[in-house]
Amino acid sequence: MKNFGKILKTVCFFCLVMMLLCSFAYPLLLTGVSQVTMQAKANGSLIDADGNLTTDPAEAVGSELLGQNFTGDCFFKGRVSSINYNTYTKENAESGAYPGVASGSFNYGSSNPDLKARIEEDLDMFLEAHPGVTAAQVPADLLTASGSGLDPHISPQAAEIQIASVAEHSGLSEETVEKIVEENTEHKVLGIFGEERVNVLKCNLAVARAMAQ
Repeated sequence: MKNFGKILKTVCFFCLVMMLLCSFAYPLLLTGVSQVTMQAKANGSLIDADGNLTTDPAEAVGSELLGQNFTGDCFFKGRVSSINYNTYTKENAESGAYPGVASGSFNYGSSNPDLKARIEEDLDMFLEAHPGVTAAQVPADLLTASGSGLDPHISPQAAEIQIASVAEHSGLSEETVEKIVEENTEHKVLGIFGEERVNVLKCNLAVARAMAQ
């Protein structure tokens, strides 16, 4: 019985120490290090209207890590989102299209007729907005949703096919829009890891600034 008391005391002390270390000390240490070494990234990689990282939520227009739903004809369109990028409007809330703060995909199987119907509908809408573009020319990432439903990037091909339309509706030259795409293209790490991708939000912020000028 005396040994049991010692064991119980040791177990309780160990649990208390581990709780303090794992629940308080370790998280506080990581938070402190991240705030000192990478504050903007630790706070969500928020960007302001000039496309620069900011730690002030009041200045932020979005995050470079999260996609947004752009409806204006003068802006680049991102990937299809099963959660509408969590955009809240009275209309989509009433219709049930607003899922609340969430992340996820449609999870349609390849044989699901709803998947075919959704892709055909999105393809028709894209072709209607981009006369002269054929179905075979539309990159797959403009018709497929990402696993998170929050992907902020599209492929360079998906951006390139929209340049003519963005230039026409924004009043900018195609050369200017092409330069905007180039400046907001993220290349492979060390030239071999990952894929080249274009940040849609940064492109659209650059388009808006160019239009204002």
